[in-house]
Formats: sequence, structure tokens, C-alpha cells
Amino acid sequence: MCRGARRPDDDGVTEIIPELSMSPLELLTVLSALALVAARWLPPAARGRTAIAATAALAVSAAVLGAVGVRWQLLPVLAGAAATLPFALSPLLRLSRLLPASRRRRPGRPAWRARWWLAVPASAACAALIASGPIAAWAFPVPVFPAPSGPFAVGTRVVQWSDPDRAETFTPDPADRRTVVVQLWYPARKSPTSTPGARYLGRTQQEARTVADALAHGAGLPGFLLDGTTRARTHARTDAPVADGDRRWPVVLFSPGSGGARTQNTAWAEEVASHGYVVAALDHPYDSAAVVLEDGRTIRSATTSSGDRDTDERLAADWTAVRADDLRFVLTQLQNLDRGTVPDPLTGRLDTARTAAAGHSMGGAAALQAARHDPRIGTVVDLDGYPHGPTAPALHQPALALTSAPTPDTDPRYLPRLTEALTLDTATSYRLTVPRTAHLSFTDSPLYLPPLPSLVGSLGRTESPRTTAAATLAFLDAVLQPTPGDPAGALSAYGELTVHNPDGTG
Repeated sequence: MCRGARRPDDDGVTEIIPELSMSPLELLTVLSALALVAARWLPPAARGRTAIAATAALAVSAAVLGAVGVRWQLLPVLAGAAATLPFALSPLLRLSRLLPASRRRRPGRPAWRARWWLAVPASAACAALIASGPIAAWAFPVPVFPAPSGPFAVGTRVVQWSDPDRAETFTPDPADRRTVVVQLWYPARKSPTSTPGARYLGRTQQEARTVADALAHGAGLPGFLLDGTTRARTHARTDAPVADGDRRWPVVLFSPGSGGARTQNTAWAEEVASHGYVVAALDHPYDSAAVVLEDGRTIRSATTSSGDRDTDERLAADWTAVRADDLRFVLTQLQNLDRGTVPDPLTGRLDTARTAAAGHSMGGAAALQAARHDPRIGTVVDLDGYPHGPTAPALHQPALALTSAPTPDTDPRYLPRLTEALTLDTATSYRLTVPRTAHLSFTDSPLYLPPLPSLVGSLGRTESPRTTAAATLAFLDAVLQPTPGDPAGALSAYGELTVHNPDGTG
């Protein structure tokens, strides 16, 4: 997906060159605008030809971008070019017969040019304005997802399930039933190369925009900064046929962080699915950033901090318990789906006896809680999640906690609380501290946020999700596959590993 130009897809977005964070058409716009600035300083023989060629290229690229959709990062480029254009073309206009004779340049008279002491700061200002476009595109790019490395192509689809046995606790109407939206990633047959990848943040452009705006709002950012996420395409194909054969695949449930979205770990999910797992990621209504239901309603997050630490901890424990019940409900639905209670392409292909619960941040806490109360869950993967809620009953499943190195801003209760939960586990558990990571390193955020170490770590845009997925797969393969492996040996390649054995050694 990321090595060259192609025609615009059905959203009118040409392919982004990841090293530049721009499409070839956008790059042509930038270079044309810079050429206009440079034309003022070229020798007379080259000045006119350069201005004409740059203007023509700029006009064509701007027209095409206007038709397919201009990213906000290109607006300063176009503004800088517009400011430069009159000065770049003014000598040529004086040659035009359209001007009055009194204003035409007489033979032998030099063409008019702005005085150098005016042209220098003006050129510098326009060049800076134009250069800010590529910088903004680099800081907030259209995410380019790393290609899954497994032997399977990946399909994806979205389902919605309501639990008749649970009332919705976030609304006053006792008739409201708890409803979750679930995105599945699964091993699939290879699709034709002409088949577009699935959208990133939603099934439709409107859903993607709704979720992107909600994510930006939750982070305190203007919505337009995440515009690139609404244009992104992933490697999975929507509703792709399930892979041939009769192989049954383990299931990995996933819960996103508070105020997150089911798609926030798409790169991770695609990589895991490509290696023969079915990933089921949940949107938790009233907790996830924005959940778009089948009937068109949008449910936005209703979980907010009170500002009091003890109160917030009680609230977080309650929300975590709701999420844990959501995970358990989805596992039940997947078991029904596998048995064929509802005809489905995945019927008979899910090995729910080999199920993992995973999650990021509060989703990791929900995975731990779900496993404590549901023996159907065979293992847990906690991606930098604070273990909200009670630590009893103890875990009885092998668990992996991926964490970033603590900083002065880390909640001082986090690591002791996590260590307590892992130490009480009656099975061997593991904590892997991944170097050069931050809290958001364990999501897709490095693919589209500014590469600030305090925000997304310093592993690199694609290396962060690759490392998270590789460590997860190393663990899952060791504990869920028919032939047991050595989790400690496999995990030690990815960071500093601490092993908690049930006999107290480690």
C-alpha cells in the first residue's frame, strides 16, 4: 500500500508516501509553490519559464486536490502560493497585450521587480508558510498501516449484539438493554489487489469522521487535526471470505482504553489475525469515544473524571466491571456463532476453548477482571492498563502485562497495584517493560500523532505497533497453541522481563 502512487480511491485520496507523509499530488503542489517563490531570484532568462511552468503545475494540482478533497495541511501551502503568484507573474503580465499601452514594458526597459529589501522578507515569509504544510503533514499524517506479516490475508466486519439479560446502567430507562458493537478481524482468503482496504475508524466516511472528532475532543484537540485518520485505509478487506479449510482459530477479545474506540489497535489486530487468530474488539457505549449503532444513533462517552482521586477510582472500578461483563457477553455470542445458532461464515471455525482477553489502559483492567470471573478465558494480555477494581478473586490464567518505563508522571499506585495482581496469580504471569515506549505506544496513535517521545514513545511510527503485536503473538503462541512454548524465552527479546511464578519465585 505504501510504495508508490496510484489513482485516487473512492474517497478521492491518493496514496500517501509514508516517508514524506504526503501523496505525489500534494508533493507536486508544494514543489510548484516553492518554485514560484524561487522564480523571483532566478536569472532573467529562466525566470519567466519557471514562473509559467510552476503556475501551470500548481493550477493543475490545486484543481485536482479541490475536486478530491484538500487536507488542511495543504491550506498554508496554497495560501503561500497565492501570495507569491502576483509577484512571480507581474513581469510577464507587463508583456501582455491585455495591459494598456502606457503600462506595457517598452523594448529595452527592464521588467518590473519588487525591490530586494521588500522581496527578501516576503519570499522568506511565503517559503515558511509553504514549508509549514509538509511539516504539518509529517506531524499529523494519514496513517499508513504496516503490512501484516502472517500467512493469512485478513478480513473484517462489524456486528452489533444486545444482551437481553442486562439493563443499560448508563440510562434511567430499565427497558434499555446493554448493546455492544464488535469488530471482527479474521484469517481470510486473499482478495484481488483492486479491492480497497477497510476504512480505519468506521464503516462509512461519516462514522469515521464522528469517531475522529470524538477522539480529538477527548484529547482536547481541534477535530481537524485528526482529519488524516478519516482518510486512512487498512490492510483488512471488509467481509472478505473466510480462509479455506477447517482449521479452528483461537479467539482474542479486545477492550480499548477509556474514551477510545474499537479500532484504536487496528495494526495490532491485523497482525494477530494474520497469524491465525480471530480478534473481536469492542465499542463500549457511554464509555468509548463515540459508538455509532445500526439505527444511526451515536452514543458518546459519558464517563468523566470527578477530580477526586478516591471517587474516580470507585467510578473506574464500576466502569471496568461493566466492560468485563461486555467481554464475557461477547464471548458467549461468539460461542453461539460458532455453534451455528445464527448462521455465519465463521460458524465452526472458532476455537473458543482457546480464548484470550486483551485490552489497553482501562481495557486491560477489564480483561483482567473478566478473566477473574470467567474460566472460559484462558489467558490475559494487559497493554499498560491500571488494574482497577478488586484483586480478588485471584487470577488463575497466565497473564502478560506490557508496560512502558515509569516516569515522574506515572501514577505511583500503578506498578505496585499491577505487581500485586500478577503476584496473586496462581499461574505464571509476566511483566514486560518495553523500552522507548509511552502509554499510547501500545495503540495505533504513533501512526498519526506527532512523534513526541512523551506522547507516543520513540520506537518509531510503525515499530511501536509491530513490537506490541510481536510480543503479544509470542505470548499467545506459547500459551494458547497446541504445542506449549516458553513465554519467558520468547518475550525477553522485546524488553525487560519480570516473571511472577505461583510458588513465589521470579
